[in-house]
Order: sequence, then structure tokens, then C-alpha cells
Amino acid sequence: MRVVHRAEHVYDLFMRELVAVSPDEVRVRVLVVDDNEQNRALARMTLEEEGYAITLASGGEEALALFERDPPDCVLLDVRMPRMDGYAVCERIRAMAGGAEVPVLFLTALRDVETFDRAAKAGGTDFLTKPVQPTELVLRVQQALRLRRLDVELRAQYDALRRQRDELYRLQLLKEDLANFIVHDLKNPVNSIDLQAQLILRDRALSDRSREGASRIRAEVRDLLRLIMNLLDTTRGEQGQLAPSPTTVDLRAVIGEVLEARAVQAEARGVTLRAEVRATALRADVDLLRRVVENLVENAIRHAPQGSAVSVEALDEAGAVELRISDRGAGIPAAMREAIFDRFVQLAAGGDAGQRGGRGLGLAFCKLAVEAHGGRIWVEDGGPGALFRARFPAGDGG
Repeated sequence: MRVVHRAEHVYDLFMRELVAVSPDEVRVRVLVVDDNEQNRALARMTLEEEGYAITLASGGEEALALFERDPPDCVLLDVRMPRMDGYAVCERIRAMAGGAEVPVLFLTALRDVETFDRAAKAGGTDFLTKPVQPTELVLRVQQALRLRRLDVELRAQYDALRRQRDELYRLQLLKEDLANFIVHDLKNPVNSIDLQAQLILRDRALSDRSREGASRIRAEVRDLLRLIMNLLDTTRGEQGQLAPSPTTVDLRAVIGEVLEARAVQAEARGVTLRAEVRATALRADVDLLRRVVENLVENAIRHAPQGSAVSVEALDEAGAVELRISDRGAGIPAAMREAIFDRFVQLAAGGDAGQRGGRGLGLAFCKLAVEAHGGRIWVEDGGPGALFRARFPAGDGG
């Protein structure tokens, strides 16, 4: 995702170096094609405030008639419309007199490789995913219009940058599709394994050794399912699609459930679990909150020395609720305390690149989940060890 952002940044810098088209000077005309009245109204209001002249069409046939009568300078085109979709409209525009050079910007709620490829094949100039922020819409329209004023050399530079940006964006969509495919295909067999382990545990004639083995299977399955959900929600969070559903959460109950589930892991490593819950309630998404606590506690247990303790605290802090999870391990160097929340960043026991930070997704998920609630998470020196602090607004956690 960072590579895509860097490519988009270079692309935007290049476009800002070009001479801007002033809609006040030329009275640039934009044709907005969308079967949704609210979407048309939003686009019209946004662009008219910038001085553009707007023509509206509620369908493909109307758009083609308007284009043929008086070709606009730019077209905003919805993908999914009844009777004639956006791809067909774009292909028809490209075949019309004067239509080959007019920028066509596709707007769609779909975010997948197939939609992106079809838009490019139909002749689209740019591709925006709904909901589109007004500032982004204005910037993309301005960029598309500037292209019409480029000379041959600058156009070649632009085309090269756009190809790189589009390829990186396409790779990002492929990665998201693969992640979603893996997640949804893995959840069913993982849940089936858990169900089989539960059935085994119901056998009253089961030996203590077999019972312990089945319990460990269930614990490992819960860890695997948590990792799968981390992958899915990290991808959603990076797209801005991680939306909490806040309710009033009993913190004492959530922390108690997590520590009970982690008791086997802690015992196996010779680690004691301690909890001090002073703040008992919080407005938050209970599933996301539970997994934040699970990831932080699991991470702390894994790095706590044998014979030491992992502490979990919940405190009221001046209009906020703060969770503190600490271990007595090697800690995290000051230079790495921000990077540790990036995907797949890990540290060795001595603080070098390597192992501390877990499997590379747990802490990244925690950061996205806490920030989705309007909070923040950071790590400090535990003197010794690491102290993770997650602060949530005490009011509406959404």
C-alpha cells in the first residue's frame, strides 16, 4: 500500500507542475452521468463551487445525446446504470466525433481488479472509488483537464507515470482480492477443526492427556482464527473501511475472558497474568476491542521471561479510557516504537530486526482498530520490558 501511495504522490507532484486550467477563464463544461440523483447533486455542487459549468444526465442514452449535441470538456461516468452501463457509454463516446480526447473519469462503488480492467479497456482516463471526497474529485477533474494542454514530451512523461500508477493500483487490488479469498476460504475449515475439538471434549471417557490435547487444539484454532481476522481487518482498515459498531462494553468481562483464554499459554511459558480494572465500561465495538486486548496480551506473554508477570490495566484518564498491557521482556528500542505498528515489522529479542512484534499483523491491526474508534495506541519503555498503551474516547467510541 505504501508503494501505491508513493506512486500517487509522484504523479500528483508532476501534475501540480503543469499550468492549471482555470474554469473561470475558460468556463470548462463537465458532463456528470449517474442514475443516482444524490450523486449527481453532490458532483454538481462540488464542481460548480470551483467555477465549472455542469450538465447532468441520469442514464447512458441521455448522456450520449447531450455529448453529440454539445461535447463537454470532461465526463464523470458512473459504472453501474440500468439499460446501458458506463463501459458501453465510454466506448460509444470514444467512437464519436471529438470523443477520443475528452477525459472520462469512471466513478464506482466497486473495488476490484475486474472493474478496474474493464474501465481501462473501455477507454477511461481515470478511476475513482465511491464515496469520493469532494477535494479528491476536484483534483482529479483538474488533472484530467490539464492533460489536454500537454505537449508531446510532457504527455509521454505523464503516460509513463500513469501506467506505473495504474499497475501498482491494480496490484493492490489483486492483493486485496487474494487476502479476501484466503480469509473466507480458511474460516470454514478452521471453524470445523474447532467444532471437532469441542465434540472430542464432550466425551466423558476422555483421558486427561487427550483432554489437554483437545484443549490445546482449541486454543491454537482460536489463535489461527484471530490471525485470519487480523489479515481481513487490516486490509479493511488500510482502505478506510473498518467501521466499529459501538455498544457499552463491560471491560472487566472482556479482560477476564481474554486472560482465561490465555491461561494455558501463560502457564506453559511460566508467566503469571495480572489484571487491575478500574474503568469498567467503554463505548466500543466489543469484537474489535476483544481482539485488540487478545493481540496485546498474546504478544506480551510471548516476550515475557519465565517467572515474570504480564499486567493488564484499565484506567479512567481525563475523558478517556486507557488500556495498559506490560511485560518484563527485552522491550522495544525508542527508534522502533512507531514502526512496530506497521505491517510485518518485527524485532529480535535484543531489539534488532527479527522477532519481537509477533507475526507482523497483530500490532498493525491494533493500531487500525484503536484509531477507528478515534483513539490512539503507542508503546513506552516498561523499565524493563514494553508498556503498550491504548487510549479510547470515554464517550461514543464510534
